[in-house]
Formats: sequence, C-alpha cells, structure tokens
Amino acid sequence: MPHLPLTSFRPPLWGLRPSRGLPRSRPLSTQSEPHGSAISRTNREAKQKRLREKQASLEAGIAPKSKSPAEPSKAWTPKERVLYEIPTEQGEKKDVSRPLPPAYSPQYVEAAWYPWWVREGFFKPEYQARLPHATGETFSMCIPPPNVTGSLHIGHALTVAVQDALVRWHRMRGDRVLWVPGSDHAGIATQAVVEKQLWKERGVRRHELSREDFLREVWKWKEEKGGEICEQLRALGASLDWDRECFTMDIGSSVAVTEAFVRLYKAGLLYRSRQLVNWSCALRSAISDIEVESRPLPGRTELQLPGCPTPVSFGLLFSVAFPVDGEPDAEVVVGTTRPETLPGDVAVAVHPTDSRYTHLHGRQLCHPLTGQLLPLITDCTVQPHLGTGAVKVTPAHSPADAELGARHGLSPRSVIAEDGTMTTLCEDWLQGLHRFVAREKILSALRERGLFRGLQNHPMVLPICSRSGDVVEYLLKSQWFVRCQEMGERAAKAVESGALDLSPSFHQKNWQHWFSHIGDWCVSRQLWWGHRIPAYLVVEEHAKGDTEDSWVVGRTEAEAREVAAELTGRPGAELTLERDPDVLDTWFSSALFPFSALGWPRETPDLAHFYPLSLLETGSDLLLFWVGRMVMLGTQLTGQLPFSKVLLHSMVRDRQGRKMSKSLGNVLDPRDIISGVELQVLQDKLRDGNLDPAELAIAASAQRKDFPHGIPECGTDALRFTLCSHGALGGDLHLSVSEVLSFRHFCNKIWNALRFILNALGEEFIPQPAEELSPASCMDTWILSCLARTAQDCERGFLTRELSLVTHALHHFWLHNLCDVYLEAVKPVLSHSPRPPEPPQVLFFCADVGLRLLAPLMPFLAEELWQRLPPRPGGPSAPSICVAPYPSACSLEHWHQPELERRFSRVQESVQALRALRATYQLTKARPRVLLQSSEPGEQGLFEAFLEPLGILGHCGAVGLLPPGAAAPSGWVQAPLSDSSQAYMELQGLVDPQTHLPRLAARRHKLQKQLDGLLARPPSEGEAETQRQQRLSSLQLELSKLDKAASHLRQLMDASPSPGGSPSP
Repeated sequence: MPHLPLTSFRPPLWGLRPSRGLPRSRPLSTQSEPHGSAISRTNREAKQKRLREKQASLEAGIAPKSKSPAEPSKAWTPKERVLYEIPTEQGEKKDVSRPLPPAYSPQYVEAAWYPWWVREGFFKPEYQARLPHATGETFSMCIPPPNVTGSLHIGHALTVAVQDALVRWHRMRGDRVLWVPGSDHAGIATQAVVEKQLWKERGVRRHELSREDFLREVWKWKEEKGGEICEQLRALGASLDWDRECFTMDIGSSVAVTEAFVRLYKAGLLYRSRQLVNWSCALRSAISDIEVESRPLPGRTELQLPGCPTPVSFGLLFSVAFPVDGEPDAEVVVGTTRPETLPGDVAVAVHPTDSRYTHLHGRQLCHPLTGQLLPLITDCTVQPHLGTGAVKVTPAHSPADAELGARHGLSPRSVIAEDGTMTTLCEDWLQGLHRFVAREKILSALRERGLFRGLQNHPMVLPICSRSGDVVEYLLKSQWFVRCQEMGERAAKAVESGALDLSPSFHQKNWQHWFSHIGDWCVSRQLWWGHRIPAYLVVEEHAKGDTEDSWVVGRTEAEAREVAAELTGRPGAELTLERDPDVLDTWFSSALFPFSALGWPRETPDLAHFYPLSLLETGSDLLLFWVGRMVMLGTQLTGQLPFSKVLLHSMVRDRQGRKMSKSLGNVLDPRDIISGVELQVLQDKLRDGNLDPAELAIAASAQRKDFPHGIPECGTDALRFTLCSHGALGGDLHLSVSEVLSFRHFCNKIWNALRFILNALGEEFIPQPAEELSPASCMDTWILSCLARTAQDCERGFLTRELSLVTHALHHFWLHNLCDVYLEAVKPVLSHSPRPPEPPQVLFFCADVGLRLLAPLMPFLAEELWQRLPPRPGGPSAPSICVAPYPSACSLEHWHQPELERRFSRVQESVQALRALRATYQLTKARPRVLLQSSEPGEQGLFEAFLEPLGILGHCGAVGLLPPGAAAPSGWVQAPLSDSSQAYMELQGLVDPQTHLPRLAARRHKLQKQLDGLLARPPSEGEAETQRQQRLSSLQLELSKLDKAASHLRQLMDASPSPGGSPSP
C-alpha cells in the first residue's frame, strides 16, 4: 500500500516550502507572509548548500556546531500560510472532513476551535461533572487579574500557558474544574490613560469635570478599549469559564470591598492616621510599594522629570556646614543628597561614641538657611563611618528620620506640598517653587553665606514612580491604614506549619522575612477611579476643633449615620457627613479576588464548592504584594486560607536581562509571536507608546538588533509549549523567538507524522479496543513501552507541577521515539503484501494516546489532528479532546518494559555506528550488507531480534550474524560496537578507493591543521580549558578514524581493481 514519505521531517530552519498542487476544490487559500515568495529559489540554493556542508561534516563524523537556542538565525524564510476558509458559523464545529493541508500552518489549525469549545460549554464545571470518567474531585483557580488598561505581554503569556496546561489536565482527568477570568480596574493607570485621552481629544483636564462626569468617561473607555486582554486570552487558548468573568469594579466586587473594609475596621485592623507615605507629586496621590521603582545610580546622573523645566542631577552628595551656636569658628558638616529638604530639618544627629563630636553633645547648631537653633542629638542608628558621621534629621520627608525623630520627640516640619512645590513653612523666597528649582536656589544661598562645603559623586538608589516617572517623595498624610502585624504572623505561621505550600520552596525565606518586618499598609489613594472609601467625616465634631477628626465607617451612608448618632449622642438626621473623597488601593480589591470572584460576602454555590482555591499560580514578583495580601485578608475575612498551594514561575526577561516593562519598550505582545509581525510594525508600536525620546531610541535599537527581519509566525501551540518547557526551579526566563520557532518545527513533525499515519490507516480502518491490542513485533512492543513511559513521565510532571518534565517527555516521544525510529522502521512493513494487521493498530493507538497526552500543552494542534482519527466502534468517547480522558500511567503500565527499552538503546547505538560508517565512506545511495558479531550470547540474541530494524534504520541492506570467532569476509570494513561486538560492512564494489582516498587526505589535512592550532595555544582555565580538551579529544578521534578508513581503502585497492576498471594483464 502506498504511504507518504517522511522527508518533510527534516525541514530547513524557518520556512516551509510553499505547498504545491493542492486541488482547487479544496477550501484552502494560501497567503504569503511579508517579503513575498520571490526568494524561494534562493531558499532552495541555501538549503542545498547547507545539505552539502552537513554531508561534508558527516564524512568526518563531526556534527556542525549548533546554534544556541537564544541565538537568532540571521534570516528566516517566510512561509506560505494556509487559511481555513470553509464557511463555519461562530461557535459551530470546524469541518474536518477534508484532507489535511500538506504542511502545518498555525492559522489553519487554530481557526474555529475556540468559539466551538466555549459554545459547547467544555470549560464549565457543570459540563465536566457529567463526564463518564468524572472523578468527583474539584480543581479551582483564578487568573491573576491583569490591568484593564493594557495588553498582555510574554510574562502574562507564561502565566496563562502554565495555568491552562494544569487546568486542561485536571479537566481531562475528570475533575470538576473552574478557572475564573477577570481583570483589574488599575486605578492609577486607568485614570492616567483617560486623563491623557481627554486632554488630547478635547483639551479638558480632569478637575474641569465633575467626579461623576469623569467616571462616566472612564467607564466609556473601559467598554470601548478594555476587551483587548480577553481577545489575547482567547488567542492563547485559555480555557476560562467566561460566564463567570469578573471585573474588580463591578457591583459584586464593590459589595465585597465595602464589606471587607467595614469588617476590618470593626475588628480594629483598619485605622486612620497621619503617617509618611509614598507620594507621587505628578499623580498627586499616594502609591503602593510595588509602584516604586528603586533605580540604582552609579554617580552623577541627569534626569528629566515631569513638571520640572530643566534636567535634575542626582547621585551627588552635597556637604553643608551647620555653625555651632556660640562658637564662631566651630561647625558640623553634614552630607545630604536632598538639599531641597533643608528647610524641613529639625536636628542634626551623631553617634554617641563618635569622638569627633563628643564635646558638642547637648549643644545647639544654627540652621544654615534660617539661623534657627537646632539640637545636636545622639542616636545609635547613625553610622559614624559614613560621610562626616553627622546627619540632618528631616522627619517629615524620610522614613528613617521619622523613626529617629519619634524616638527623640522631634516635631516634623513638612516643606514639600502634594504638587511637589515648597510649602508656606519655607521662607518667602522658596514658597511655591518646584522642589528641584528650589534646590538650586538653596545651593546658591549656601554658597553666598559661605556654608557650602562642596559636592561629590555618590552612588545611590533613587525611588521613582513607575506610573509617572517622577521622583517619589515621602510626605506626611492623613490616610487609612491596615494593621498587618497580627495577620502577617498568621501568614508566616501558615507557611511554617505547611498549611500553605510555596513552590519552589526557596521563596519561603523571602516570605518569612517580609512578614517578620511588615509595616502597616496605606490603602488610601487620591484618585477618582476606584472603590471609594466607605468612611465619613462627622462635620459637626470636626468643627469643634478637636485634635482628631471624628470618622465613622458604614456599608451605606444610612449605616454610617446610625454609627455617628451613637458616637455623638445626637439624632443622625441632624448630623452632616462628608464621605472620604479618596479611593482604596487597587491591591485591596485584588487581595479579595479569590473569594469575591466567587460571590463573597454572599453564601453562593460557587463559594461553597470552589473555595478555597486548589492552587494559586502567578509570577514570583507578586509573591509579597499580591499573594501575601490575599493570604492575610482571605484568612481574616473567610476564616480559611484562600488557597493551600502557591506555584510561582520565574520572571520573563529580554535578551539584555531586563524585566519586561512598557516603560522600557521591551514588552512583546504574544500575538506578534503567534501570528508574526514585520519589524516596521514593531517600531510603529514603540512610537505610538509613551516612551521618552531617550528610551525610545534605546528600545528601537534593541528591536532592530533582536528582530532584524521581524518576528516569524510561530503559532499559539509552539509558544505555549516553549513557555511551559522552562522549569519553575530555574532562574529568570530569557525567552528567544528562535526557541519558539524550533517548537513550531516540532509541530510540523507531529503534523507530518499524523499525515503519514492517517494515510497508512486508510479509509476502511477500524480501531480495535485498547485491551485487544496485540503487538506483532519487537518494534511494536518497544514503541508501546515508550508510550507507557511517556504517560508515566507526564503524569508525574503534572502531579508535581513540573511542566518542563512533561514537555521533555512529549518532545522525546514524538520526535525521537515515534518519528525518528518507529515510523521509519514500520514503513517497509506496511508495504508488505499482505500487510500485517497489527502495525496499523499500533500506529492508531500511538496517535490517539500521544495526542491526548499533548492536548493540555498544544490544544489547537491536538484537537485538529485527534478529530481526524478514525472513530472507535460505537462512536467517539468524547466530542472534543478537551474533555477526552487523559491517559493514565496505570492504564498503560502493562505495556511498559524497561528492560526492552534498555536493550533497544544498544540497538540504536549500533544504528548510529552504521550510519557513521556509511558517512565516512560516502555511501549515499548504496545499501551495503552488514554482518554483526558478538562474543556474548545475550548480545547475539539481542541483534537477532532486531535484524530488520537495524538494516532499515542504519540505511543498510541485509543484516546478518557472523558466528563468534569466524573471520570477516574480504573487502568488508570493521567498526567496533562495544568491547564484545563489532559490525562488518560490505565495501567491495561499492567504493572507489582511487576517488575516495584523496578526499580523505584533504579532510585529514584540514583536521590536522585544527589540531595543531589547538595544541599551539597556551592552556586556559576553568570551562574554557575543559572545552579545549574535549575538542582535542574529538579531533584526535576523527583523525584516527580517517587513518583507519584510508588504510582499509588502500587494502581494497591492493586486493582488487577499482570498480569499473579493467583487470591487469
């Protein structure tokens, strides 16, 4: 029976050749990628050149150097895309009745499946509960809600790929699975985007609108622009239950946030206080720690800041003299990086044992700007070896100084306002100036007064607001704070006791350290977009001029009024309440997401069935700011840990090792890798962003270097597989597009394998029940054993959540077991007449089980191919591979034969030896006979069982056995297989020594030059020397092989005339 050749299993790097000869009646279309198809001739010539080079290297037995996965190819060849164009209504099942296209095309494969999955309800737990193989167990997760303002980048794609693989595996196991989608309202980011849009389109500032009108504009923007993330999630194949989609500003979330605030307040865990907070003057709001970027500066660095007319220098230490009161010639010199805060100084501190200042203890110093007397205080936290050993104390603008000032009873003096200008507590000549403009005036005044003592480069870490790019100020503000110590202790104990499992376990150290040093959490934000704080100021009490304002908290204003009436003893109707204009930190609502998304505080069926969540999977950068707060608030508000297991994946970084960040312009949209994109489009996206000119130039240059030819189309399945192949225990993930591209080639291997299998099965094939499968040969038994081992490895990988184990097992089975070995070995068997019935059954079984093993990681490719397999008698067991049973290790265990696999590995080593021998003698077309000889009876028996596969896989003719001790035939070359066995290959009449000897000599000369060059080099150290020694050994081995080959060819030439020559007279 005819069968498809597997030559396409060896595609050139990037670029399938355009498909030819498709019948016009097929509803396919081809669409060329950027650069067109005019270069196909060049591609063929380049491929032929590569093949010639590869053959030359094989002659010497040296494989060409492989590129690092992270190293991009210099050019990639555009592929011709095949499109699915059969008319299919949205949500209707894809038509798979037509033949597979001749080449794998992601656009064709990924078309139409996702809407059908959603419409059929495969992603809903209610559907899964009805599956025949339902386990009755529950698995629930929520997606880390991405910000509604933006789009997903590769870091988000990693989260989705890992989560979806786990979700799909549990679903196929028969578990009742719920994966909740959602997005975050992203208070600061969303408000900034809408404000910018209003100014750009209408020339209107936020404060020119009422709060209600502005919020209407934000909701309008959200409805118009906020759906991009959902489209990206669908493109990535995320099997989320969209009917349960949440948004952290929807009604349910608002109810949960208000309830949480009220309960925390009543429990004494929420309070209002005037404390130092991270403040963004550009945003005029407090910001969270995660929005503060700590930027290291090596020394003097100029930065252009929002609202500042000129660049500002940082990374400098300014020395300022504070005269000692009553001693005209005595002074204390203080170093500062923030001279603009000098007006807020209330003391100078030194270490009590610093002998330089012992005589000044208890003295007073003159403020260098105002002349006001300041105390010289002593404190053990001062580090005498840094600078002059004397520090100025500014409690209103430094967290460390605030603690020091509190210990010494110093009153703070706020000199920087919310907008970054100097306050009225400064002298007239500074009031109202931008703080960094005031800095220059202060330095000038110090110089005029003779109190400036110079400046020097000073490495430092500068806090920058990641949202605005402004320098973060520490300001004293009356805000709402969550007490974290008690809840933090419970969170720490949960990990310590094992109730909460953090994986990888090395994160436990950071967890314990953070919670042992946790401070209270400022949750007030001076924004309009967000959950407005349900707290009310009692105006009548405020008017009395009490030292502390009177605040009440309530779920509604009516409830707050009742509380106020009880507090004041006056009728609630007579009281005037003013609601706090601030909103809550976005992280507050995000911390409630695991249970608010399920309906809390209402007692819903979802909350009862799916809470606590089975697993929380997210990036390691969110461990403390999000995971930690979910654990604190979840335990406090629900009485349970929100989840018992946390899986943290590594950070995705660019090729320069930088974190993916919009502010750096290095983010990659997953869709650009899925669908491919031209360099110009990438550059246009950068220009349309909000990068400053300097960052734009750097980002554009990096793009041109990383993607000189744009990004090739890789497809969703290849991207997902690549992301899951990186182990969680590793370091940061440096993803390269060439790595994704290599897995697209893997998809093509699977595609061609299924085309071969389907053709081999034919239209009349009827699968046997799995329990009746009976292998007819050792090769059949071997591939079934490999399949069973792969199922074991996959199951272990999913259970331990080490997805890299799963990807490795699947890649090895499909590529190295099935495609490279079994399919090649079974091709001649299938051409026998009559054809044995067992191999097609084994092929079907491998395809069916192999695709189901692959489905959680490559859902589109697996569905496309699985749907085309012949149905088992009695109809398909599942309508989709999404809900088909995942192959369990125990169901295939009876096929697993480790000893057979170990023995066959010896056969494969022999195959490699035979192939190397053929390459050495350039037997490109000839199929020489081979004899195997062994002094070990067990090894002789092993060869006897696999004689036919040895010949097929070694590209040889008939393979036979030579009795131990028997002499080899004349004209046959010998190659050792082990200490006890060797192979003899027929050369007589197949090789012309006179032609081949000069080639060997030229190759030997080239290798000898390389060896001499390496020997002439002086020895290196470490890894470089190890590589040098390995290369030396490799060259010496190849020279030895060439010498033996040349010797054997000379013997052949002496023994008989060359092929085609006439005999001697």
